[in-house]
Amino acid sequence: MEKRQVRCSCYLMITALIWGAAFVAQSKGGDAIGPYSFSCLRYFLAGLMMLPLRSLFNRWGITDCMPPTRKNQRNLWIGGILCGVFLCFVSIFQQLGLYMGTQSGKAGFLSSCYIVIVPILGLFLKKKCSWNVWLAVAVTLAGLYLLCIKGSLSLQMSDLLILFAALMSALHILTVDRFMNKVDVVRMVCIQFFTASALAAIPMACFDIGISLEGLQTWAEALFSQDAVWSLLYAGVLSGGIAYTLQNLGQQGVHPTIASLLLSLESVFAVLAGWLVLGESLNQREVLGCVLIFAAIVTAQVPVKKNC
Repeated sequence: MEKRQVRCSCYLMITALIWGAAFVAQSKGGDAIGPYSFSCLRYFLAGLMMLPLRSLFNRWGITDCMPPTRKNQRNLWIGGILCGVFLCFVSIFQQLGLYMGTQSGKAGFLSSCYIVIVPILGLFLKKKCSWNVWLAVAVTLAGLYLLCIKGSLSLQMSDLLILFAALMSALHILTVDRFMNKVDVVRMVCIQFFTASALAAIPMACFDIGISLEGLQTWAEALFSQDAVWSLLYAGVLSGGIAYTLQNLGQQGVHPTIASLLLSLESVFAVLAGWLVLGESLNQREVLGCVLIFAAIVTAQVPVKKNC
């Protein structure tokens, strides 16, 4: 495996680790100020964080500063806005599915179904995969089922919303893959965050605040609560600014399907974080699920003929 591929794979694994540990922050933050407000403010905070980091990353050579040609500028804005739209839909439909009753474990499994959607959609974009990657996708899906599903897998309306969020995640990954080598990645991430924040501000004003002075006062009091502040800081700075930047950097060196497999480690890290930090039990079924996912990711990295 090339050094660049190893480095990019590490970026994606760190992203999955940060996202996996972010579940508690997202849950508490959404309960404190509302799902739309949490999405809007976390992405706005992430966008602000990226403004000073852009020049710093260019100076360190982490990203390439593309020349300001008309074509590059067009690609930058198209890619950034599309990524922001998909990112906003992922966040909002996940929150709606959870709010309407989908259990967290089931939501984690359904959200991770993008690992199947990405290679299927990739076929239409001439992003073919070798047999070992398809095998890894199937094994990962089985591992996620063992890890996340505790009861039946019957689908309700709330579950369909989570599946729609998984489709948006797949489109986000493929959009990043399409534009990442054509633009300054950090600038695209910055545009992505502000786009997602602006879109989420509309339902935030209508539903979380209620477009009234009384609703605004209640919302402001909740915003400065301890749960809201710390959750927004984690989700905005770590889960947003740092993790999504690492995702975009990581996808520069790996196939989008392998990227989706590495990002699916989010579910594994979430379970392991609960075990190590919160003292939650880890049964044999969950251990087997983790082992299958790790084995699948190793399988996907093995070079074969006609590799993807």
